[in-house]
Amino acid sequence: MIQGLINRYKRLRTERFLDQRYQYEYAFVGMGQHSLSNLYPVLHYLQVPLKYICVTSEQKARLIERKFNGVKATSSLDSVLSDDTVHGVFVAASPSAHFQIASKVLASGKSLFIEKPPCPTLADLDTLCQSCPPSATVTVGLQKRYAPAIQLLRKRLSRERLLHYDLHYLTGAYPEGNALLDLFIHPLDLVTFLFGKADVITCQKTAPGSLLVMLKHDHITGTLELSTAYTWTAAEESLKVCTQSGVYQLSQMEELTYTPTSRTILGIPQEKVLPRPTTVEYLYARNNFTPVITNNQLYSQGYFGEISAFVDAVEGRRNDNLSSLQAVRDTYELIQQLSSC
Repeated sequence: MIQGLINRYKRLRTERFLDQRYQYEYAFVGMGQHSLSNLYPVLHYLQVPLKYICVTSEQKARLIERKFNGVKATSSLDSVLSDDTVHGVFVAASPSAHFQIASKVLASGKSLFIEKPPCPTLADLDTLCQSCPPSATVTVGLQKRYAPAIQLLRKRLSRERLLHYDLHYLTGAYPEGNALLDLFIHPLDLVTFLFGKADVITCQKTAPGSLLVMLKHDHITGTLELSTAYTWTAAEESLKVCTQSGVYQLSQMEELTYTPTSRTILGIPQEKVLPRPTTVEYLYARNNFTPVITNNQLYSQGYFGEISAFVDAVEGRRNDNLSSLQAVRDTYELIQQLSSC
């Protein structure tokens, strides 16, 4: 009997996956390392119908058609946008080209997934917002909003009395672009997503590509170390949030823990009078033993969530877009404040 229930569960799970089909066709603009490593694998797993891949090089286009069966490779974005069978366009090109490409996609009336940063300035973001067709879905590729650990943390924090937080985002040198806009947009967007609109209290540049920042939100104050003075081999992304009831710690989007605050007796910490083992609750931890999709880094980092949310919205299945153009406006306001630091 038990074996029969197990077999039935496995069969239904497989059938549910096989039944998830998409009715529309899509296009992808760009073929860089980020796309190949993080976005195309998710599209392949979900079996999102890609009709076009648009690149700037004719030689690369020929190689793409040899590599991707059934996909038309082209260097003409206009020909892609004039195809009425294409309902959504993924864009992950050079950051400097994103604003121009996004503007053309929105003008065509198609839905848009635009990798971060979608544009260089707050004024450009407002321009994109104003040109967005009412019927189109627009998602900005800030994948950490969709990470399971962040979703869980946000839900828990909504019930807490917040005190303060401490965030570290440490990488190696970044000579190929604007670190504030290309890299630090991730932690800055994360704190606005979790805690809301922020104002800069202090900002100090400690070295080229390194900032120490203190931010004030409505219900919490936080400090951030954002730096490219460390190493890519052991890059670090960590967040500690102190609440009245306890401390939440997030590491690399891989592990989220909660440690309750020790009680006090007449203001005296109980742990000093009656020492007890510290209790640490593991709210989320990526399981490296079982290689299923939910234990893959593409899932824990949020890439799977952001792409499936975008495609499902275009298909009319659900609408839980967490990173629309308007939703990231607070992030761009914060970047604008920090750009003068």
